Amino acid sequence: MQELVSSINSVIWSPALVWLLLGAGLLFSILTRFVQARMFREMIRLLFSSKESDKGISSFQALAVSLSGRVGTGNIAGVAAAIGFGGPSAVFWMWVVAFLGASTAYIEAALGQIYKEVDEGQFRGGPAFYFEKALGQKWYAWLFAVATILATGLLLPTVQSNAIGNAAELAFGAGQTFETSMGTFSLAKLIAGSIVVVVLGFIIFGGVKRIAHFTQIVVPFMALAYIAMALIVIAINAAKLPAVISLIFSDIFSPMAMFGGAIFWGVKRGVYSNEAGQGTGPHAAAASEVQHPAQQGLVQAFSVYVDTLFVCSATAFMILITGAYNVQPDALGGEFVVQNLPVETIIDSPAFTQLALESVMGGFGKSFVAIALFFFAFTTLLAYYYIAETNVAYIRRTFRIPYELTILKIMLLSAVFYGAVREASLAWGLGDIGVGLMAWLNIIGILLLFFMGQPAMRALKDYEEQKKAGVTQYRFDPEKLGIKHADFWTSHRD
Repeated sequence: MQELVSSINSVIWSPALVWLLLGAGLLFSILTRFVQARMFREMIRLLFSSKESDKGISSFQALAVSLSGRVGTGNIAGVAAAIGFGGPSAVFWMWVVAFLGASTAYIEAALGQIYKEVDEGQFRGGPAFYFEKALGQKWYAWLFAVATILATGLLLPTVQSNAIGNAAELAFGAGQTFETSMGTFSLAKLIAGSIVVVVLGFIIFGGVKRIAHFTQIVVPFMALAYIAMALIVIAINAAKLPAVISLIFSDIFSPMAMFGGAIFWGVKRGVYSNEAGQGTGPHAAAASEVQHPAQQGLVQAFSVYVDTLFVCSATAFMILITGAYNVQPDALGGEFVVQNLPVETIIDSPAFTQLALESVMGGFGKSFVAIALFFFAFTTLLAYYYIAETNVAYIRRTFRIPYELTILKIMLLSAVFYGAVREASLAWGLGDIGVGLMAWLNIIGILLLFFMGQPAMRALKDYEEQKKAGVTQYRFDPEKLGIKHADFWTSHRD
């Protein structure tokens, strides 16, 4: 199974996808005149400007739902994997893909808003919707929808629950082990997986509103607590900070970085974490109640900053400043370039982060990371369910399967339990397949959309013109802007 997964990943995650993600981010940054920097203050203002409605959630709730998908295992175990396989300079490339990816996040989120629709009393949208309406290619929209249901309903959940299981095992001990036909499982992983499945099942049967209300409380609180803990570790080791920064920038343009090292792992794990260009963010963006599509595009661009520049950086500095890492360029095994920890330390797991905190705060560090990871990964699982449900709703418009949502919930809960008890390498491999499939389809699609009609760019220009005119109530008239098939906005004009 591991060999099959690795073979598939070698095709999906070829250097072509890495450069495509970076290139698309650079292109959108230049053409939007670096909207992610120019309109930073506007992003902050917009966070609290919209209100929840019967059909939609507020911008802040949409940000929380989106962050619940972004802030997860990638911020803790993903950063560790980037450093462990790509070296410290992979952190720099995580920053690069975040900055450039913020413009991509604007484009895809604005498209999600422009082409959203009302489904059974709530807003729905995402790449499948805008590929059908804007590209006019229903087969491509179906391809994305099926790939996303497979990715977020079956493949990606294994990574989140696996990190919870590994963190619980390291923090509280493995306990009794059980031999089964699927392998050897520890009691700690079985208990952790069972708890996640039960609590997750209760919430996902409550719908998107319950998901939004839960995440808007949990995500900001846990993110702030985690960053505060990282700042304490950095402050205690402040004398080492200049050396760590030098270490990050030491290898960013070397041959190793350019061909499969820092760049590859920095981009790969950066995209896994911040999701810019991956196509998952537009689903939450489309669910928001806003006056103008560009507003939610800007809010989603800000979420990329929160994820990578704040949370991922906090993890990276904790790991590097305490020296709690190994570097093993060959992810399938091989010699260590740097070995500060025992050989058996699992690189693509929360272990680096837990050991970094433990070196400063004793046993509390492992437990804190396990608890923080539980909430981060748990809210990410909620976001995955919502995204999968949205794509099921898209397919349901033309093709209905009896009890399709019940099947989806059982499928996702089964994947969660499976991931919690399996080894990290297999779980990450499955997750990478899911991320890669969505990223290829979404990036190609939004690039085609850009050259065909530039709807997101037209929306941005329209919003900036209204803002410059000093309006207090923004309006979006797609027909005036030459944007076709934006049916929701056409039918809701003043």
